[in-house]
Amino acid sequence: MASKVIHAVYNDDDILMHAVKKVRAANHHIEEVYTPFPVHGLDKAMGLEDTRIAITSFMYGCLGLAVAIVMMNYIMIEDWPQDIGGKPSFSYLENMPAFVPIMFEMTVFFAAHLMVITFYLRSRMWPFKKAENPDIRTTDDLFLMELGIHNNEEELKKLLIDTGAIEITVKEKDE
Repeated sequence: MASKVIHAVYNDDDILMHAVKKVRAANHHIEEVYTPFPVHGLDKAMGLEDTRIAITSFMYGCLGLAVAIVMMNYIMIEDWPQDIGGKPSFSYLENMPAFVPIMFEMTVFFAAHLMVITFYLRSRMWPFKKAENPDIRTTDDLFLMELGIHNNEEELKKLLIDTGAIEITVKEKDE
Protein backbone atom coordinates (compact mmCIF):
# COMPACT_ATOMS: atom_id res chain seq x y z
CA MET A 1 0.00 0.00 0.00
CA ALA A 2 1.16 3.47 -0.79
CA SER A 3 1.22 6.19 1.84
CA LYS A 4 -0.03 8.73 -0.71
CA VAL A 5 -2.87 8.32 -3.17
CA ILE A 6 -4.02 10.28 -6.15
CA HIS A 7 -7.73 10.96 -6.70
CA ALA A 8 -8.90 11.51 -10.25
CA VAL A 9 -12.46 12.82 -10.60
CA TYR A 10 -14.56 12.17 -13.73
CA ASN A 11 -17.98 13.46 -14.69
CA ASP A 12 -19.11 10.67 -17.05
CA ASP A 13 -19.22 6.90 -16.63
CA ASP A 14 -18.08 6.22 -20.22
CA ILE A 15 -15.02 8.44 -19.73
CA LEU A 16 -14.35 6.63 -16.43
CA MET A 17 -14.52 3.21 -18.13
CA HIS A 18 -12.11 4.37 -20.84
CA ALA A 19 -9.79 5.81 -18.15
CA VAL A 20 -9.81 2.59 -16.11
CA LYS A 21 -8.89 0.57 -19.18
CA LYS A 22 -6.13 3.00 -20.12
CA VAL A 23 -4.68 3.11 -16.58
CA ARG A 24 -4.72 -0.69 -16.34
CA ALA A 25 -3.08 -0.95 -19.77
CA ALA A 26 -0.28 1.29 -18.43
CA ASN A 27 0.22 -1.28 -15.59
CA HIS A 28 -0.90 0.93 -12.72
CA HIS A 29 -2.83 -0.51 -9.78
CA ILE A 30 -6.24 1.06 -9.12
CA GLU A 31 -6.96 1.00 -5.38
CA GLU A 32 -10.68 1.77 -5.64
CA VAL A 33 -13.31 3.44 -7.83
CA TYR A 34 -16.21 5.34 -6.23
CA THR A 35 -19.37 5.82 -8.31
CA PRO A 36 -22.83 7.26 -7.60
CA PHE A 37 -24.47 4.24 -9.29
CA PRO A 38 -23.32 0.80 -10.48
CA VAL A 39 -21.32 1.00 -13.72
CA HIS A 40 -21.80 -2.07 -15.89
CA GLY A 41 -18.51 -3.79 -16.72
CA LEU A 42 -16.39 -1.75 -14.27
CA ASP A 43 -15.46 -4.84 -12.24
CA LYS A 44 -14.12 -6.58 -15.35
CA ALA A 45 -12.28 -3.46 -16.49
CA MET A 46 -10.62 -3.16 -13.06
CA GLY A 47 -9.58 -6.82 -13.18
CA LEU A 48 -11.59 -7.87 -10.12
CA GLU A 49 -12.30 -11.56 -9.74
CA ASP A 50 -15.85 -12.90 -9.97
CA THR A 51 -18.01 -12.95 -6.88
CA ARG A 52 -18.89 -16.22 -5.14
CA ILE A 53 -22.21 -14.97 -3.77
CA ALA A 54 -24.14 -17.28 -6.16
CA ILE A 55 -22.39 -20.33 -4.68
CA THR A 56 -23.23 -19.22 -1.15
CA SER A 57 -26.81 -18.57 -2.24
CA PHE A 58 -27.10 -22.15 -3.50
CA MET A 59 -25.67 -23.52 -0.25
CA TYR A 60 -28.04 -21.35 1.81
CA GLY A 61 -30.97 -22.55 -0.33
CA CYS A 62 -29.96 -26.18 0.30
CA LEU A 63 -29.79 -25.43 4.03
CA GLY A 64 -33.29 -23.91 3.87
CA LEU A 65 -34.62 -26.96 2.03
CA ALA A 66 -33.07 -29.29 4.62
CA VAL A 67 -34.52 -27.25 7.50
CA ALA A 68 -37.94 -27.29 5.82
CA ILE A 69 -37.89 -31.08 5.35
CA VAL A 70 -36.75 -31.78 8.91
CA MET A 71 -39.20 -29.25 10.34
CA MET A 72 -42.22 -30.58 8.42
CA ASN A 73 -41.34 -34.21 9.13
CA TYR A 74 -41.09 -33.49 12.85
CA ILE A 75 -44.14 -31.23 13.14
CA MET A 76 -46.60 -32.95 10.77
CA ILE A 77 -45.56 -36.62 11.03
CA GLU A 78 -43.88 -37.29 14.37
CA ASP A 79 -45.01 -34.65 16.88
CA TRP A 80 -48.59 -33.79 15.94
CA PRO A 81 -49.96 -35.93 13.08
CA GLN A 82 -53.32 -34.70 11.82
CA ASP A 83 -55.82 -36.01 9.30
CA ILE A 84 -56.27 -33.00 7.01
CA GLY A 85 -58.61 -33.60 4.09
CA GLY A 86 -58.27 -37.37 4.38
CA LYS A 87 -54.52 -37.35 3.71
CA PRO A 88 -52.63 -40.05 5.60
CA SER A 89 -50.06 -39.01 8.18
CA PHE A 90 -47.98 -42.19 8.20
CA SER A 91 -44.89 -40.98 6.36
CA TYR A 92 -43.32 -37.84 5.02
CA LEU A 93 -43.15 -39.16 1.43
CA GLU A 94 -46.92 -39.66 1.27
CA ASN A 95 -47.48 -36.04 2.25
CA MET A 96 -44.58 -34.46 0.34
CA PRO A 97 -46.70 -33.03 -2.55
CA ALA A 98 -48.64 -30.97 0.00
CA PHE A 99 -45.35 -29.72 1.50
CA VAL A 100 -43.77 -28.46 -1.76
CA PRO A 101 -44.88 -24.81 -1.28
CA ILE A 102 -43.40 -24.80 2.23
CA MET A 103 -40.13 -26.30 0.96
CA PHE A 104 -39.94 -23.67 -1.80
CA GLU A 105 -40.65 -20.77 0.55
CA MET A 106 -38.10 -21.91 3.15
CA THR A 107 -35.47 -22.35 0.42
CA VAL A 108 -36.03 -18.81 -0.84
CA PHE A 109 -36.25 -17.38 2.70
CA PHE A 110 -32.94 -18.88 3.82
CA ALA A 111 -31.13 -18.03 0.56
CA ALA A 112 -32.30 -14.41 0.51
CA HIS A 113 -31.79 -13.54 4.16
CA LEU A 114 -28.47 -15.31 4.62
CA MET A 115 -27.18 -13.84 1.34
CA VAL A 116 -27.95 -10.30 2.53
CA ILE A 117 -26.25 -10.95 5.87
CA THR A 118 -23.23 -12.48 4.10
CA PHE A 119 -23.01 -9.54 1.71
CA TYR A 120 -23.04 -6.98 4.52
CA LEU A 121 -20.49 -8.88 6.61
CA ARG A 122 -18.20 -9.50 3.62
CA SER A 123 -18.43 -5.85 2.56
CA ARG A 124 -17.84 -4.71 6.16
CA MET A 125 -21.03 -2.64 6.03
CA TRP A 126 -22.50 -2.91 9.51
CA PRO A 127 -24.77 -0.45 11.29
CA PHE A 128 -23.23 2.83 12.47
CA LYS A 129 -20.10 2.33 10.36
CA LYS A 130 -18.46 5.56 9.24
CA ALA A 131 -18.54 6.04 5.46
CA GLU A 132 -15.23 5.42 3.66
CA ASN A 133 -16.07 7.64 0.72
CA PRO A 134 -13.20 10.12 0.17
CA ASP A 135 -15.31 12.70 -1.70
CA ILE A 136 -18.98 13.34 -0.93
CA ARG A 137 -19.61 14.37 -4.55
CA THR A 138 -19.31 10.74 -5.65
CA THR A 139 -22.68 10.05 -4.01
CA ASP A 140 -24.28 12.64 -6.27
CA ASP A 141 -22.91 12.89 -9.81
CA LEU A 142 -19.13 12.42 -9.99
CA PHE A 143 -16.85 9.38 -10.29
CA LEU A 144 -13.55 9.03 -8.44
CA MET A 145 -10.61 6.74 -9.23
CA GLU A 146 -8.07 6.22 -6.44
CA LEU A 147 -4.53 5.12 -7.33
CA GLY A 148 -1.53 4.51 -5.09
CA ILE A 149 1.57 6.63 -5.74
CA HIS A 150 4.88 4.78 -5.91
CA ASN A 151 7.43 7.46 -6.93
CA ASN A 152 5.47 8.09 -10.14
CA GLU A 153 3.28 11.07 -9.28
CA GLU A 154 4.01 13.19 -12.36
CA GLU A 155 3.59 10.25 -14.72
CA LEU A 156 0.23 9.39 -13.15
CA LYS A 157 -0.99 12.99 -13.27
CA LYS A 158 -0.15 13.24 -16.96
CA LEU A 159 -1.85 9.91 -17.70
CA LEU A 160 -4.99 10.86 -15.77
CA ILE A 161 -5.25 14.24 -17.50
CA ASP A 162 -4.99 12.41 -20.84
CA THR A 163 -7.85 10.11 -19.82
CA GLY A 164 -10.22 13.04 -19.21
CA ALA A 165 -10.04 13.63 -15.47
CA ILE A 166 -11.65 16.95 -14.53
CA GLU A 167 -9.85 17.18 -11.18
CA ILE A 168 -6.73 15.53 -9.75
CA THR A 169 -5.69 15.72 -6.09
CA VAL A 170 -2.95 14.03 -4.07
CA LYS A 171 -3.79 13.00 -0.51
CA GLU A 172 -2.32 11.00 2.34
CA LYS A 173 -3.79 7.51 2.55
CA ASP A 174 -5.93 6.95 5.65
CA GLU A 175 -5.02 3.55 7.08
